[in-house]
Amino acid sequence: MQRAVVLGGGVVGLSIAAGLQRVGVEVTVFDTAPAAGAASWGNAGHIAIEQVEPLASWPVLRSGPRRLFSRGGALGLPPSQIKRWLPFALRMASAAGRVDHGREALRSLLTNALPAWKSLTEQLGVPGLVRETGHFVVWETPVSAADGLAAWRSADIGNARFHECDADEMRLLAGLVKQAPAGAIRFENTGQIADLPKLADVLRGFITARGGRIVNAKARAVVHRDRSVSVTLDDGSSVESDFAVIAAGVRSRELIEPYCSPVPIIAERGYHLQMTEHGWPDLPPVVFEDRSMIVTRFESGLRAASFVEFSDIDAPPDERKWQRLRSHVAALGLPCNAPTRQWMGARPTLPDYLPAIGRLPHAPNILYGFGHQHLGLTLAAITGELIAQLATNSPTAVSLKPFDLQRFS
Repeated sequence: MQRAVVLGGGVVGLSIAAGLQRVGVEVTVFDTAPAAGAASWGNAGHIAIEQVEPLASWPVLRSGPRRLFSRGGALGLPPSQIKRWLPFALRMASAAGRVDHGREALRSLLTNALPAWKSLTEQLGVPGLVRETGHFVVWETPVSAADGLAAWRSADIGNARFHECDADEMRLLAGLVKQAPAGAIRFENTGQIADLPKLADVLRGFITARGGRIVNAKARAVVHRDRSVSVTLDDGSSVESDFAVIAAGVRSRELIEPYCSPVPIIAERGYHLQMTEHGWPDLPPVVFEDRSMIVTRFESGLRAASFVEFSDIDAPPDERKWQRLRSHVAALGLPCNAPTRQWMGARPTLPDYLPAIGRLPHAPNILYGFGHQHLGLTLAAITGELIAQLATNSPTAVSLKPFDLQRFS
């Protein structure tokens, strides 16, 4: 039996570990606490199969100034972090010239994303964890409603579907907020994870029940050998295995760059507030697009999430982001009560907004799956399937060429 170490215990790393077990690989996962701080467990729970348009595009870049946090928007570019985000932004501008390539690459993954999640949760024994109930997008003014609807009608949304909300749906949405929306659409076949803490527990339980190990330790380095790898941990000990999969989010860079340089990944930080006490009905996620905020009801509480902040992963959080979220919740009149729990975490983002999935050509015992930006949850299950196919030298369900790290060489 082959042995693998998976470096990273977020939703991508755990999905990879489960995928490897299903093809007969013995797995050990190394992860550092607290797992709750990972972007995997702080997101909106939305399986966003409609997000085919890459964010590395000229329309997105041109909209940047009006979306700045200082102007009331969700984009954070801290001046103290300019040495990090300016080179990234320049690479993003270069990638915008290849937007058609990025669109086709994302489409190949997103087409398979929801079927992969359904397959994985069936194998986990909890098919109800994935809800294919769509989501709402709401606008607060007639102008933003007209512009937003036109933008979605012209966007490439893959195999997702939406319709303008009918009178009953508009009344339902109006009952959630102080002022009735000026317009709204409902996506019909996007998905949601019912509860992220439950997903984390079920994935970990599935892996350990099948003889896998999940170890609370940080990997410091990966040494490639002819027929194996050696992983050095923070305490100086080492673990031998047949191959390693690097899936450590933003921290994947330090592990893989000795073999593959450069890896221009950045910490794209998001914030949320979660409320245990609320009066929100059992609805799919609701995107308040004018505020760049998504509200999701989980089994464990109601979550309001927002912000794209390019920064160092270890920089302290910006308290103003949580204050802005509270002001949005109050302005909308959402049925929420104190107390709230604050969270901040970093999405691992590459400048072309495509993930890195593949095998190192000069170190073939090192595989990788990271850099999924806003689509980490969405693409976790299909990434687990692809890494399992790659590890067993099977044909992959989609071409991995667009996701090869050599594209940055």
